[in-house]
Amino acid sequence: MTNKRIVLSSDHAAIELRQIIAAHISAQGWDVVDIGAQPGESADYPKQGHAAAQMVASGDCAFGIILCGTGQGIMMAANKVKGIRCGVCSDVFSAQMTREHNAANMLAMGARVIDSATADKIVDAFLPTDFGGGRHGPRVEMIKALET
Repeated sequence: MTNKRIVLSSDHAAIELRQIIAAHISAQGWDVVDIGAQPGESADYPKQGHAAAQMVASGDCAFGIILCGTGQGIMMAANKVKGIRCGVCSDVFSAQMTREHNAANMLAMGARVIDSATADKIVDAFLPTDFGGGRHGPRVEMIKALET
């Protein structure tokens, strides 16, 4: 992969977990662009998810990792941006499958759902997994067609 830029964002519920993930992936050589809420700041998850999704959709960042309390709300906001396929993952298997089967380009997680060790394992499963193509290719194309 040539683009090693990854955007991270979160609302106020997930600042600490986002910072842990940022350090984890930065140590792996990723260029982290952190646009999330800062300590002591309140932030709305729809705005945070949308801003990160725009950076991925534009090609500025290869992937995005977004967090809120459950991961659900921020994921919903991100998926409103054309070209984004974001899944909420709370386990390694789901993280692998959302990349391999759905060509996900964003990962959402819930800071009130998982701990930091689990989050790091999920990220480590998501980022290196390639899209499998094959029978999944036409299905991803169906998802893309829904955007028009």
